[in-house]
Amino acid sequence: MIYPPLDYIEPVFRPPSEANSLILQITNGCSWNLCTYCDMYTDPQKKFRPKSESQIVEEIIRCSEQLQGVRRVFLGDGDAMVLSFKRLKKILEAIRTYLPDVTRVSAYALPSNLKNKSAEELGVLRALGLTLIYVGAESGDDEVLGYIKKGETYLSTRDALLKAKEGGIRTSVMLINGLGGVRFSEQHALSSARLINEVKPDFLSTLVLFSRSGHQRLIEGYGGDFTLLTQRQLFQEMELLLSELKLDKTIFRSDHASNFLVLKGVLNKDLEMMLGQLRTAIDTPERIILRQESYRGL
Repeated sequence: MIYPPLDYIEPVFRPPSEANSLILQITNGCSWNLCTYCDMYTDPQKKFRPKSESQIVEEIIRCSEQLQGVRRVFLGDGDAMVLSFKRLKKILEAIRTYLPDVTRVSAYALPSNLKNKSAEELGVLRALGLTLIYVGAESGDDEVLGYIKKGETYLSTRDALLKAKEGGIRTSVMLINGLGGVRFSEQHALSSARLINEVKPDFLSTLVLFSRSGHQRLIEGYGGDFTLLTQRQLFQEMELLLSELKLDKTIFRSDHASNFLVLKGVLNKDLEMMLGQLRTAIDTPERIILRQESYRGL
């Protein structure tokens, strides 16, 4: 009997840039799963659980037998890097053994996932193929991070990203436009820019605050004092964020399905171009292409 190469527990999420990657689900759900803005892993079947090492290796072997031309692998679910260095090392060794054509392995990572891994251990994982991690910083502001129950701080996020870079792993940082609401919009933008300037990630992306089920948990986390930004205010917050960035060669993308305005470029080389697009969207939105509300999503 031939089994499917992968046994997914739905739903499965991945970064937009991993559209052509093999999604290897080595954990189910998110080990933290308390963030008030996130409803990705709230379904009962998404309760956090690591897959057994034997099951993962079996799936890797089946992929080698049934799939052709696998070049990239994304380790799911929400924070595969929560696994120990020892277990991650064995998984990467299995990928290298059975999928020798793979040139890049990547994963989501909470900053806290890296706390108990040394830069030297991360360097070993890098040598085995783990070359990129996606870190949802969401904000660089400690007040916002506290209200959304992120379980991280400016310093914990900064230290994790710097440690990853020390280990030779490229970093892709995600921020959420509008996460502080009207009350914290300015400090959310300024503190986030300060974080990004300090860690200088290889990639930076922004999403717009979006929920399939509404924002009730987020509002309750703020004690009821939370007002969503209007589309124009979202653009103004983005303008403030970008105008504060001082980067050399960070690839920037604001093209997630949640965004109203698609922005792409290299920071700071293309900064003025993107600021111009934002100012057009703020002052004369009819002169620029914006995503309609009905087309937005996760």
